[in-house]
Amino acid sequence: MTLALRVRGRDGYILVDSARGPVHQTNQFLETLTIRGLSPATRRAYAFDLLALHRWLARHRRTVGALSARELLDFIAAQRAAGAQPASINRRLVACRLLYRFYTGHDLDDRPGALGPAPHYRGRGRDHALGLHQLRRPRRLQLRVKAPRRLVEPLTSQEVRAFLRRLRRYRDRAIVHLMLLCGLRSAEVIGLRCTDIGLDAGTLRVRGKGDKERALPLAPVVAQSVRDYLHWERPADAVAPALFVVLQGSRRGRPMTTAGLRSLFRRRRRDYRLARANPHRFRHTFGADMARAGVRLPILQRLMGHADGLTTLQYIHLSMADVADEYARAVATLGPRYRR
Repeated sequence: MTLALRVRGRDGYILVDSARGPVHQTNQFLETLTIRGLSPATRRAYAFDLLALHRWLARHRRTVGALSARELLDFIAAQRAAGAQPASINRRLVACRLLYRFYTGHDLDDRPGALGPAPHYRGRGRDHALGLHQLRRPRRLQLRVKAPRRLVEPLTSQEVRAFLRRLRRYRDRAIVHLMLLCGLRSAEVIGLRCTDIGLDAGTLRVRGKGDKERALPLAPVVAQSVRDYLHWERPADAVAPALFVVLQGSRRGRPMTTAGLRSLFRRRRRDYRLARANPHRFRHTFGADMARAGVRLPILQRLMGHADGLTTLQYIHLSMADVADEYARAVATLGPRYRR
């Protein structure tokens, strides 16, 4: 049986089999994601993760309701053989557990063979033997793939200047400035509306993940880039509320798409000297620059729109260049001490 995804409505997905018949319960699960108000990007990720799961189930003639920890291990092995990254496998395992709970009404990890709490645990409350202290709720161990910790190097000032010199449109320069000096994600740039920019007040309203809003200060250079784009390039007859629109062709004046934003960077990255200049690396460069400038972690967390401070810490790990600079400075100080 061949399985595929079909777009239904705006940003909606349904799973269909080779006979164009929908996979009902999985599609009901995907529909609940829309009802809950999850973002289009999140719904799209769930849809493709569940497509990978159903293709594996169909290949091995298994069903969601009969899954167990043993089957999850087989699924992980198949994903590894297909070249999936650990982070992608862990995300698909989460989608699998949620779908299983939706199918059966209980957790997949409750079945035999799963990793559960330690056998000495007596339940919530006081220990029945001693009665001395309150026991914490145990953290249920779930099957996951170990994901290596990778250090994402921020762009150098030379790379940033070289990339900016290659831009020929005010629109593109404003987009890069919003990522580099405000730390916006790609989806946040695409989601900006004209009313979100306060050029005179120097403020910016951003809708981040989970449709959470945050207010940011607008640097003068960013405000000037946006002002130039609005004055010189944005079509006067554009009726879309989106700030960034298509500037030429049959779609002129319509909102810029994610694919259009990616192509903006992809074309410039053909130059091997700019191969690292992707949208998220500009955001990471913003986080590293703010940390180097001494911005405190709670402030940086708010600027970047992170719900968890641990996520912000991942963005401000010192790069190899920072380590090398500090090491050279320390060696220069210690050198005279050990000279003969």
